[in-house]
Amino acid sequence: MTHLFDPLNRVFVSPMCQYSSTDGYASDWHFVHLGSRAVGGAGLVLTEATAVLPEGRISPQDLGIWMDDHIEPLARVVRFIHEQGSVAGMQLAHAGRKASTYAPAAGHGRISESEGGWSDVVAPSALPFTDEYPTPRALSIDGIQNIVSAFAAAARRACEAGFRVIEIHAAHGYLIHEFLSPLSNQRTDAYGGPFENRTRILREVVSAVRGSWPERAPLFVRISATDWIEGGWDIQQSIELARQLRELGVDLIDCSSGGNVPQAKIPVGPGYQTQFAEQIRREANILTGAVGMITSPTQAEHILVTGQADAVVIAREFLRDTHWPLRAARELEQQISWPVQYLRAAPEGAQARNPVDLKNLESCFQEQHAIPER
Repeated sequence: MTHLFDPLNRVFVSPMCQYSSTDGYASDWHFVHLGSRAVGGAGLVLTEATAVLPEGRISPQDLGIWMDDHIEPLARVVRFIHEQGSVAGMQLAHAGRKASTYAPAAGHGRISESEGGWSDVVAPSALPFTDEYPTPRALSIDGIQNIVSAFAAAARRACEAGFRVIEIHAAHGYLIHEFLSPLSNQRTDAYGGPFENRTRILREVVSAVRGSWPERAPLFVRISATDWIEGGWDIQQSIELARQLRELGVDLIDCSSGGNVPQAKIPVGPGYQTQFAEQIRREANILTGAVGMITSPTQAEHILVTGQADAVVIAREFLRDTHWPLRAARELEQQISWPVQYLRAAPEGAQARNPVDLKNLESCFQEQHAIPER
């Protein structure tokens, strides 16, 4: 029976945009924000959506990995995360038609070039997300291939920085999701129309990233399992996509939803997306992560014990409580190591934390999670 912390810590920190970068560089804020979740006992700490190209940022303040100069500030963060016994992962992203917009606290919709925005916003088709967002330029075939290459180059840089997990962002109405959904993709070439064409760019990105990423290092893909609107991307297409991605070397599907059209009516509630993780896990025979309104230790434990997902990917609750895993282990009476600096507050018998042995951890991830053979 799978539990939250046995045989492997299955509490993952979800990518959460921090809007705290200048020119894509990781700052002290990222060091503290990501490092504190590792101190708090998360098994995997994922960066925010990290842009593979400068024009692929959501806002001018987004984290980036489009040039080699970004590597060392990120490596500093990675080293600290690994010293705490957690694993550092990076989510690679391109914002597509949602690019060049204000950070949430600064405004809404398109940001002007005088305030740091940019004019060359791209998408599968020249369809804006809303009237307040930029009208994108439809990508050429050469433009698509340049983006695929940018994902591969970003994966190489992430590896050089020491990250041990890559997640490709194909959800929430950003570029790859825009290609997947017929609501945002009206192309008539090899990247539009039927399912095989709309999913082509993601398959190419996965193959390119796998070519730049160590064979045994885990590769995740985050998808929106449904657009929550008739005629859009849906769970059945997600299941078929997951089957194809498994064959290409993807280890886990991070199952979110929505974000591609503003008029979708989403029934938000506790664990409202877990059903998608369960169905994809069962029907595509691939590991899944459940995300969305997972807040309590008992809820997270129930998801794993009942086989609905292989990991819980937590966002807002980690903003409220950086030490959520330590609290969860105590409530569930499960074993988890504590930072030696915090042992005086730990339950009786708690063990001091040692830096993670990444080689052994990767083997454990492959074997204990029963990742299907490729």
